[in-house]
Amino acid sequence: MSDQDISQIAHLMRRAGFGAPLEELQARAAKGYDATVDELLDPESQPAMERDLMMRYKVDWLSQAGLEGQQEEWTFRMINSKRPLQEKIALFWHCVLVTGHAKCEYPKQQSMELDMFRTVGMGSFHELLKGLSKDPAMVFYLDNCMSHKGAINENWGRELLELFSLGVGMDGEFNYSEDDVKEAARAFTGWTVTNSIPRYPYGKYDAKFMFDPRDHDAGEKTFLGETGNFNGEDIVDIIVKQPATARFVARHLYNFFVADEPQVPSWKDTPPRDIEAIKMLEEEYFRSNYNITSMLRVLFKSDFFKESTFAKIKSPAETVVGTLKLVGDFKFPRPGLDLMTMNIRYMGQDLLNPPTVEGWHTGREWIDSGTLVERINFTADQVGNINHTGVKDIIGRIGGTGSVLTADQLIDGCLENLGAYQLADETRKQLVELASSEGEIRSDSEGFPLQVATMLQSIVATTEYLFA
Repeated sequence: MSDQDISQIAHLMRRAGFGAPLEELQARAAKGYDATVDELLDPESQPAMERDLMMRYKVDWLSQAGLEGQQEEWTFRMINSKRPLQEKIALFWHCVLVTGHAKCEYPKQQSMELDMFRTVGMGSFHELLKGLSKDPAMVFYLDNCMSHKGAINENWGRELLELFSLGVGMDGEFNYSEDDVKEAARAFTGWTVTNSIPRYPYGKYDAKFMFDPRDHDAGEKTFLGETGNFNGEDIVDIIVKQPATARFVARHLYNFFVADEPQVPSWKDTPPRDIEAIKMLEEEYFRSNYNITSMLRVLFKSDFFKESTFAKIKSPAETVVGTLKLVGDFKFPRPGLDLMTMNIRYMGQDLLNPPTVEGWHTGREWIDSGTLVERINFTADQVGNINHTGVKDIIGRIGGTGSVLTADQLIDGCLENLGAYQLADETRKQLVELASSEGEIRSDSEGFPLQVATMLQSIVATTEYLFA
């Protein structure tokens, strides 16, 4: 197989998963790019996580009563799942269809929501919006349980249109009006949740969605130009067939999986980075009857995706999970995973607890002077630990290329094992000078592992390594 094959698979696994060590990249490259895409898009073909076994190591994950325990379990899943795209799509929807621990009746509701993203999030966007409308975490987070016939609360109706489906506008035009927000809110009256029964003596019961017909506004409504006795499902039916919804989903998929876009608030007046790519995704949205897997298949097999290497700044979750996968740590839930998980928060992404209903701003906004230091310190500490099994494997593979290595060979070996990364000429020049200053590079020398580890640390501290 060629270096190009490995590079293309490495790119795919960074975007459709959280990266992979070189031996996995080589195995997937041997299968072929299209076959790998098809496997990733069919998560049910791979074994699921065995949660009952996970609980034997981490009984504190069982109740899901606190934020940190949920974050730790999700991080473990992202590191170890044989269904990487399933976890990546859960992260994608969590960043778009936002709920937050800071306003959550019971933390387990968010774990239930993540399970919905895993099972429904690669299917029909129509079904996903319906599920979200009945999701107890969302109903409570956006106050729909406080919206009543004759006294509507607009929070859910507004965010459903603004942040979860249509977006404020496109091509300089607004996608909906204030009246549409009010009519949507009226249609969702009576959509509420049952009380979450207190935990004692048998443990807290899950809150459930409930429709209360006595509290539903059954009057005639006009929404996005259509008039009828609409309920919440009717509103979703109307939303998903709008061209603006196709644009909204397509731009979010492009921003998350392909290349950093302008931030969501500017989409009304800022055209897409690649309008032809967006149009391809919009066409597939309607052709496939709103199917996300079909859109992802078009995306991953397109030229615009294959040519988008290193066009995205890695999120904190991608940085931490990808690094831990690379070094081979936490393959089972041993003590210390909680401290590793906290690094995602320190880098600016407090999973399950976003700053607002808008979620996180991405791209270059992930990076500031504080979070950059956290990224470099974390990644350098991990790849510089020669006791990690993954680092030992990297040292062995690079050492197996010959007894005496040039500085360029050392650098190329590290770049290949990190996922076929590329360096700017000036960056490479500085690394060559660093490697050459250490004297002869002999794979059979006592100091060779440290030479490899030092080069790995130097590469992950570069600007280039911020990108995926």
